[in-house]
Amino acid sequence: MFRLTLILHLFIGATLSGVAIVAVLVAGYGSGMVIAGAALAGFILAFPVSHLVARAISGDE
Repeated sequence: MFRLTLILHLFIGATLSGVAIVAVLVAGYGSGMVIAGAALAGFILAFPVSHLVARAISGDE
């Protein structure tokens, strides 16, 4: 299940980071540090999300 979690993290992390960056830009913040923080937040948030999705896919509820 660890491999599945890592593979899912690639896609979920990119998606959540992209959503966070778009949300920051729409809110009117355009500095590099804010954008980088949003990308990092999406990357970190993707770890538990990908673990939950991997558990749901493999049936280890």
